[in-house]
Amino acid sequence: MKKIVWLATTHEIVKAYPADVRGEIGYNLDKIQRGLEPSDWKPMNSVGSGVKEIRIHSQNEYRVLYVAKFQEAVYVLHGFIKKTEQTSKKEIDITKKRYQEMLTIRRSL
Repeated sequence: MKKIVWLATTHEIVKAYPADVRGEIGYNLDKIQRGLEPSDWKPMNSVGSGVKEIRIHSQNEYRVLYVAKFQEAVYVLHGFIKKTEQTSKKEIDITKKRYQEMLTIRRSL
């Protein structure tokens, strides 16, 4: 089973979500660690190669972006509450920055 690597403040962001949302995210991350697809997801290749988005529908729309294409780990890049139909430029930019950080981490392994 792959380990999970949380980048920057992503773990703190997710820990602040309501308990039911955290449970759904945990369930989906467990599936990803085991090589399965999450329940509701979409590719986010515009952010970076292999980036996918877990989508949780609750009182709000919760998103967690991750990369699982590498053998050693699932890299959780960003989490946010989606407030508009289209993902905001700010959230995309944060995720792109963390994707680059992930690549740097991998090169140092």
